[in-house]
Parts: sequence; C-alpha cells; structure tokens
Amino acid sequence: MAFALPLWLAVQKELLEQTHADPTCFDQFDDGALFLVFHLTRPCIAFITDAVRIRLKKMDSKNGELCVDEMVMVALNYYAHGVSSPDLLLRAGQSQADCPEILSTVSEVLAGMSDAFISFPLFHNAKNSVASRIEKFCGIPNALGVLAPAHFRIRASPYEKERFRSFLNTLGFTSVSSQLICDSDGNILSVEKCCVGSMYEEDMWYSSIKGKEMEEEVHGPFWVIGGKGYNLSKHVLTPVAEPANEKEIRFNEAHTKIQKVMRKTLGSMKWRFRCLMQLGFANDGSLNKKSNIIKACCVLHNVAKKFSVPPPPVAGKIEPLHPSKMRTVPAEIIPEALKARQEIIDNKFSSSFSSQDTSNQDTEEDA
Repeated sequence: MAFALPLWLAVQKELLEQTHADPTCFDQFDDGALFLVFHLTRPCIAFITDAVRIRLKKMDSKNGELCVDEMVMVALNYYAHGVSSPDLLLRAGQSQADCPEILSTVSEVLAGMSDAFISFPLFHNAKNSVASRIEKFCGIPNALGVLAPAHFRIRASPYEKERFRSFLNTLGFTSVSSQLICDSDGNILSVEKCCVGSMYEEDMWYSSIKGKEMEEEVHGPFWVIGGKGYNLSKHVLTPVAEPANEKEIRFNEAHTKIQKVMRKTLGSMKWRFRCLMQLGFANDGSLNKKSNIIKACCVLHNVAKKFSVPPPPVAGKIEPLHPSKMRTVPAEIIPEALKARQEIIDNKFSSSFSSQDTSNQDTEEDA
C-alpha cells in the first residue's frame, strides 16, 4: 500500500467528520463530463477537495474571495490537461493570469500531504507485505520497491548554453528529474525533490533522503531494485551486466519485469495528469515549484488508486526507457553486494521452475 490502512482510515474519519452537504462547483458536471475534465471520479474529487479544505480554508485573490472548491477545480483541470480550460475559468470567475497563483497554492498544499499519502514501509509487517508482493510478482526477495528517475519535459532557453546543457537528458531533450520508488502494484512509495535532467542516477540516489536512509541501514536488510544507471550496493539491486548462464538470464528477466511496473506507472500517471508531459519553462530557481507539481500529482495518483479510478483514454502507455547516464570510469563494485546478489540468483533463479509462476503471470497480464 502507498500508505498504511490505519492512517488511511484516520484521514477518512477526519474528512467525514467535516463533510458538508452544501452544493459545490463540481455539481455542475455530470459524472461523464467530470471524468473528461478532471480524469477523476466524483468521490475521489470530493475526498481531495475536503483534504485540501482542512489545510486551506479560503484565500484572497485579485478577483475577490476564491473558495477552496474553485481553487481545486482550476488546479485539477490543469493537472489533467496541462492547460486551463477558458470555459472552466469563466465558471470560476477567474482569468489565465490568476492560474499561476492558484496552481502554486494548491500544488504546495497537495505536496505537503505527501507524508500522509506517500509512505515508504517503515514497520516490520509493512516491509514484509511489500517485499512478499514483489517476490510473488517477479521472484526477487527482500525488496521494498522499484527505484527509478522520472523525467518530465521542460522548456529551457538554448541561448543560455550552460543552463540548457544541465537540463539535457540522455534522450536528448530538456527535463527535470525526480527519484521515485513504487511497489509492485504501482503505488508511489517515495518521491524526492526534482533536479536537472542531466544528473547521474547514482548521484541522485546518494543525495536523496531515502538513499541515505537505506545506505545507513535505517530500513534493515532490504533492497530497492534499480536499473543500470545505479551501482550495485548493499541496498540497490541492479541487473547482471553480462549474464553468463541461464540463472543470471532468468534473474535479469525478473528484474526487467518489475522495472516495467515503474515504467507503466509513470506512463499511466502522465496520461492522467498531462501537465507532467510538459512542465513549461524552468531554471534552477523554479525547481521547487516544479517539484511541488510533481509531488502533487504523485499524491493524486495514489488517492486515485485507492478510489479505483479508471484510467483516462489511452492511459497506461509504457514510459520510454531512458538510457542510463554512465560514468567514464566505472565504479568499484562492493564484494559484499556482489555476493548477496549472487546468493539471490543461486537460491531463487537456479532452475526454470523458480520463475514459472511469474512467467505465467506475465502471460495473463499480456492477454
């Protein structure tokens, strides 16, 4: 789960106690129109609006007092389409000039809710639950999630060459990148602040809060599963660079399978919240604002999954695989980490029978 059941029930209780029967600006949409405009369902939107209302009652805007419902309506419409609908702004009594302030406020509030709605497993039972689901899915044991950088396109001026280069990623476009961890069900378990698109995945990991916690043994003898851009360590499990036998090939196939969950999660999230496909102009000074939008969408993604919100049309596309940015001089491999990975390969992937269940699951999913 993205957040513990007791916490989820406590939040629901708090919101239900503050629920009111007053009409809202969302009532003007029927269920079909509501989904097309916001890519979310009515119960999900009501929950989100009440959650924001708890933290932010009302604000003063240039056009007078703007209620929380209207702020959330404008922000959710922007998240869903990457632009604000003129008709919707007219209904809210706002203009395009008001959007940045509204979006900044709502995104900051939603990003601040990430501690409640995006949670890495901290307790023994939660860790074992996440790890057992991952093992059942792909055969890799003792893993607390899938680790990857998520790239989000931005516009950067090519005339400012040094700044432009810093945002240029391995696929050749400018982006900001946030480090994400998800579970086997596609719930976001961790999202870190964003950085420039050219940053090495390894540097992102070691400078991140979650990376420091894992490497300092805060979370015990567990892994996160990372791609080729990471160094194999005691807590980051990478694929075998040059598999020499069948069991190493099977391990790499399992590794690819769970990594595909992250790519599908990112693709689905970008189709639900299309603002993530193009975050607009960016520079070093605007990274915090971009980070708030990304975190806000991650919070909304997890809430949408809790409410079983169906994907919007053409959702669920696989995120393109970003070639890892490799260093000129390869990092030194830690012998203990190499030994631990080999033990997993020997114990879990020594025969084709060990991966039979997960390959059958692949066939069912593809069907």
